[in-house]
This record gives sequence, C-alpha cells and structure tokens, in this order.
Amino acid sequence: MSNTKSDLNDKSSFTRKLGRYARVSTTMTGLAAKMAGERYLGIKIERDDHAQQLTAALGNLKGPLMKVGQILATIPEALPPEYAKDFQQLQSNAPPMGWSFVRRRMKTELGVNWESKFGEFGKEASAAASLGQVHKATTKDGKEVACKLQYPDMASAIDADLSQLKLIFSIYGRYDSSIKTENIYTELSARLREELDYELEAKYEKLYGYMLRDEKNVHVPEIIDELSTSRLLTSTWLDGDKIMNFIDAPQEQRNQIAMNMFRAWYVPLYNYGVIHGDPHLGNYSIRPDLSINLMDFGCVRVFPAKFIGGIIELYRALQTDDLERAVKAYETWGFEGISNQHAKILNEWARFLYGPILTDGVRPIGEVTNGIYGREIAQSVHKKLKEIDAGIKMPCEFVFMDRAALGLGSVFLHLKAEINWYQVFNEMIDGFDEKELETRQSEALKKFCVPTE
Repeated sequence: MSNTKSDLNDKSSFTRKLGRYARVSTTMTGLAAKMAGERYLGIKIERDDHAQQLTAALGNLKGPLMKVGQILATIPEALPPEYAKDFQQLQSNAPPMGWSFVRRRMKTELGVNWESKFGEFGKEASAAASLGQVHKATTKDGKEVACKLQYPDMASAIDADLSQLKLIFSIYGRYDSSIKTENIYTELSARLREELDYELEAKYEKLYGYMLRDEKNVHVPEIIDELSTSRLLTSTWLDGDKIMNFIDAPQEQRNQIAMNMFRAWYVPLYNYGVIHGDPHLGNYSIRPDLSINLMDFGCVRVFPAKFIGGIIELYRALQTDDLERAVKAYETWGFEGISNQHAKILNEWARFLYGPILTDGVRPIGEVTNGIYGREIAQSVHKKLKEIDAGIKMPCEFVFMDRAALGLGSVFLHLKAEINWYQVFNEMIDGFDEKELETRQSEALKKFCVPTE
C-alpha cells in the first residue's frame, strides 16, 4: 500500500515525538535515579556537577521543559537547592528556527499568500523563547508589529515533558515529604497548556490593556486580530531598552522604573484579581521617559476575589501578630490542615514576602542570599516543616502568586530601588472591598470573553 502525504506527515510527527520523549526521559530519569540512589542506597552524588549537567541538557531542548525549569527555580523548595540554583540560569534564548521553517508555519497559519498580508516581514527572529519565536514585521499600512510564531508539536512536547516532571516529583516526594507537590504539578500543567493557546493569550492581552488603561506609565501592545490565529499572535511593536541597562542609572530613575513596574503588576491584581505570572526580564522594556512596556501574556492567572481578600487578611494578621487570623487567611488561600504551629512556621516565609510593606519607611526590597532571592529563609522554613512532618499541601493559587512576587522582587533588587513600599501598598489597598472586586472582575472577564477557572 502506498503512503499518502498525510501518512508521511503523521510518521514524521510520530518520529519527532518519540525522539523528544527519549531525550526528555533520559534527562529527567537520570535526575530521578540519582536522587533515589542518594536517598535509598546511600550513594553520594555530586549535586552541583549533576545540576550543571541537567541544566545544560534542558537548555538544549526547546519547549515547555525549559520553562518548567525556570518556574521550579522560583518556587521555594520545589527542588533541592543545588538544582534550583542552576535551573534559575536557564534562559529562553534557544537558537531560533530557520527561514524555511518560518515560511512553512506562516503558510499554515495565514494561507499560501501570507506574505502579501505584510508590507515587510523580517526573516531573522528578533527573539527565540521556549515555546516559539518572534519576528518583526510591518503591516500593509506601515504599522510595526511583532509576530509570535509557535514551534510545531508543542502540544505533544508538553505531554512528554509533563509526564517526566510527574516522575521527578514522585521521586522527590518519597525523598522529602515535608512539602506536597501535587498542586504544583497541577498548576504547572494548566498554565503551560494555556500558553499554547494564542487565542486565549490575545484575550488576556486585551484584558490587560483595559485594566491598565489609566496607567500612563505602563504600555500594553494591541492585538492585530486579522493577523493572529491559535498559533500565531501578532501585536503592535513596542520599542524599549533592556532593564539591565538601567541598573547603574541615578537612584531617582531606578525608583521610578520600579514604581511603574509595581503598578503594572499589582493594579490588575488588587483591582481585578488578575496577575501576570511571568516577571521575566525579557517580558518588559523601558521607554526613554522611564515608562514600561509590558509584554507576553501567555502566563496569566485569574484569582477568586476571596483569595485577594486572603492576601490582605494575612497582611493584617502579620501587622498585629494575630496567629488565628493568619490561620484563617491561609485557609482562604487554600492551604489544607493548617494548625497554629504550621501557621507560625509559614509566617516566617510570609514575613519575608511581606517584609517591605510591613515597615513605614524608605527601604530596598531585600537582599539576595547565595544567588537566589529568598533561598535562605525558604530553606529555614522547609527545615522546620520537615521537623514536625507537616506534609503541607501547597494550593494551586499560591504557586504562581509566590513565583510572581519573587520574580518581581528580584527585578527590584537588580534596580536597587529604595521606596516606601508600605505607603505604596496601603494606598493601593485602601478601601478594598471583596464584593466590588468580584463585580469588576466579572464584568472585565465577560467583556473580553476570558474564561474563569
């Protein structure tokens, strides 16, 4: 029987999937085996060396596993510290796919005559990330745009990568039971699958433009609907400079940039219950007037109003040293089985996160210990939970909230910003009303057809 073109394509796709699965499986199973050997057989492994080898392997794989590595590095104690430290070095700058690939993918998304829909289209990628790459182009009417094109077979890549991530979590769970990883896995899975849906990302981008419409110092790209599909996202091009080019700028400028970024992230959170979950250095740029461009809306989390209320309740509990109020706040967040003893330990982590807004005065956001923001206090909390065999099950909502807070804090550290964070935060939550937030959120989500959890 002769092969049809469809048959050949199916076989080619299957071969790619099989090859990727083999590479990913080898990478992750290698880590699992070494950790298990250390735990059960007493085999000493050189974690630093192995972490470097693993990071190198992940860096050569396009797709979700690279992003998972970056995410895990920011979740306290999701991985042993040696691995978290090296995973944090993973960069979404894998070599881009070539022009022949781009032509085929653009033809698939916009049709045979896709080039006629643009005035110009850059053959070289402007940026290459874990799930796709960006090309600068101009529309027929001369508007500069950014075209984000998804790599092929990313859905199957996610399936392969997440199955291996589940393996490593199960091994780590046996190795150390003080923090349960089920919800971390669930949250990572859901958010990664969402990142493949560019139609959903377009809705989030429009939502952000609406939520930040009154923020003159924050700019959000506009979606070009007629040049976008479920795997191609075209939006207006925003020029700006890299954040790292401002780390030696005058203090006043660095403070202004930090304030603009603070509002870009937290105005949507406290007014609409929505957060940009990926404060990666490549997801924003700085304009000459120090206003910021906020980009890449593939990783967005919508929280129920009661979760935002819980954030503020925990803040009030820490202000007044009210342990029972803290327990209720943690329960509102979704932590299960929290006792006063658990809450007392968790409050050490909470005081670290809330530290800059608990004291009324100008101060930096914090300091980096051993190259990772928050690592030292996270290890201390983890050790104490382990001593009482807490088995804390981390709620889904906490995973990306925690990641966003740490990521944004790291940016402020780079800037060495010194601001009265207490004053800024209290002005933002002044008059907070859970019911009003719920109403605003519902109206905004309906306006842009954004699905609720």
